[in-house]
Amino acid sequence: MADESFSERLKRLEDRIAAARANRAEPRRAAHGEFTQGSLAWRMVIELVVGMVLGLAVGLGLDALFGTRPVFLVVFALLGFAGGVRTMLRTASEVRSGKGEAALMRARDDTGRPDPGDD
Repeated sequence: MADESFSERLKRLEDRIAAARANRAEPRRAAHGEFTQGSLAWRMVIELVVGMVLGLAVGLGLDALFGTRPVFLVVFALLGFAGGVRTMLRTASEVRSGKGEAALMRARDDTGRPDPGDD
């Protein structure tokens, strides 16, 4: 009788474990060509950094060419920053308006199905 209750308890435990595994959902991975919020954030950070680096490189190159050390470096660093911010704002506008490749992340909800509001 003790063995029977132990085997019944073991069977119930196995059933509970199987049910818990079935209920546990795997996190949905983005398919090729879809953007997640994290990838979009990284894209915007990279756009800002690239603008700054290009501005610094052009300014440093012009300063070396003309022999005027900090003048062009400062001017083009500011222009690079402004260009990076402008590009970030353009990407945010694409997501908001649903245009461009950045808008792909807006077309789906968390379950991976198309958003019902996008008819």
